Parts: sequence; C-alpha cells; structure tokens
Amino acid sequence: MGSGGFIDYYEMLQISPHADLETVHRVYRILAQRYHPDNQETGDTERFRQLTEAYRVLGDAEQRAAYDVAHREARRLMWKIFDQSSATQGVEAEKRKRLGILSLLYRKRLMDPEQPWITLREFEELLGVPKEHLEFSLWYLKESQYVQRTDNGKHTITLRGVDLAETTMERSPVPMLIASRGQMPRTTVVNG
Repeated sequence: MGSGGFIDYYEMLQISPHADLETVHRVYRILAQRYHPDNQETGDTERFRQLTEAYRVLGDAEQRAAYDVAHREARRLMWKIFDQSSATQGVEAEKRKRLGILSLLYRKRLMDPEQPWITLREFEELLGVPKEHLEFSLWYLKESQYVQRTDNGKHTITLRGVDLAETTMERSPVPMLIASRGQMPRTTVVNG
C-alpha cells in the first residue's frame, strides 16, 4: 500500500476513520445493496468489488489496525503541500496554505459532520507545515469569515468557506493540493 497506489477505504465507504464497527457494517450493507451487480438500476460490479474489499479490511479489527497505520501515513503524504526543499513563505506559499486549510476543513465537514473541526496540530501534521507558518493563513481565513476558531482551539469551515472551496474546485479541475515530491495525489483533495 504505497502512497502512490493507496486506496482510502474510509472514503470509499464514506465514513470517518473513527467510525465504530457497527457503523462500518451498516454503511457497507447500504452501499452494497445500491451497487450490487444484481441491482438493475444502480448496480456496478467494480464499485461493489471495491466496497467489499474495503469492508473486508475495515470490518476485521486486526486488519483495520494494520490498515490505519498505512492510512495515517498516506493521508500525511497526500495533504502535504510543500516539498521539504521548497520555501513555506511568500505569496504563492500563503495561497497554497490557505487552500490546503480550506480543503482539509471542507473534507472534514463532508466526511465527519458530527466532529467537523481540525486542531492546529493536525494541520501541522497533514500539511507538513509548522504552526508558525500556519498562523497567518488561519488569521486571514478567520478574519475573512471562511473559518471559525472554537473556544477549545479547534477550527471549522464556515458557509462562506464552503462556497470558496467549491468555487475554487469548479475553476480548477486539478486537486487543490499537491503531494510531496510534486506528484498529484491519487484522489482529488475535495469531492464536489
């Protein structure tokens, strides 16, 4: 499961990585019924095969634990917006950081609406940027009313932020973020 060919089973099942086993079973049953090849209206053999593989891994505690290690590393690489050798300052870097933050918050809101926030530490890990380099971007997004900071220091996307993220995606068919080493991630950064 290298980062180039990594398949995000959580996204495939449209669940949070924190979902309990009961949720994994319930969501799989719904999606399997929808994409089962015998379903004349919405059947999709390939999609059904992928869902079944995701369920096989996430439905087994031991396999899921091993997968979660690879999942964390793949997420960290996918969301990284700067190569280690490139600068993290300047106008273009600021724009990439702001788009990266919005992308993360948009996806988090979409995938985990019960807990749609991200902490500064998570931003650091996922974007590969130290907090000192994120503070200006977060201030800008907060003052522009694209992001809110809760009392406990967690950040969430606002309605205006969602609109901006979607507008940016509509204008650019490529993912909003780049992976490290200049490669495009396997999946798009935000789903529309």
